[in-house]
Amino acid sequence: MDDHQLMALSHQIGQLLKQHSASVTVAESCTGGWLAKILTDISGSSAWFERGFVTYSNQAKAEMLGVQTATLERFGAVSEEVVKEMAAGAQQQAQAQYAISVSGIAGPDGGTPEKPVGTVWFGFALPGGKTVAYRQCFSGDRETVRRQSVFWALSTLHGEFLKN
Repeated sequence: MDDHQLMALSHQIGQLLKQHSASVTVAESCTGGWLAKILTDISGSSAWFERGFVTYSNQAKAEMLGVQTATLERFGAVSEEVVKEMAAGAQQQAQAQYAISVSGIAGPDGGTPEKPVGTVWFGFALPGGKTVAYRQCFSGDRETVRRQSVFWALSTLHGEFLKN
């Protein structure tokens, strides 16, 4: 996927959010703000995007999003449990209907046998307080893993939660 495809997807998301009088927020770790950037590249995005959170460190996840220190210590930042807490915390802080969180190992360092480079967890906080999480394993260099993560997160928000 190229920048044009990401922009088109962001535009579609914005249209759907506007139709539903809804908003989205993001809580990002390995993508470093890329989700917020691509969403706010859309003219008029202030109607459905107010703020995002780049919480690269565990301390930032705890302070800004309310992720429990015990959760981080027990499961690690790249885990189902942490991305669910990140998404729920972002949704609450931004008072948005939808939240996307992402935490992963983009590489080239940091991988382990249990969590190799390319492992990315995504959390989605939905209206009504429901949170879901998904794990994906991407291949490629750091840029490629991050780009695939952004595309996957937006595609999932669009296809799984907004179009229904």
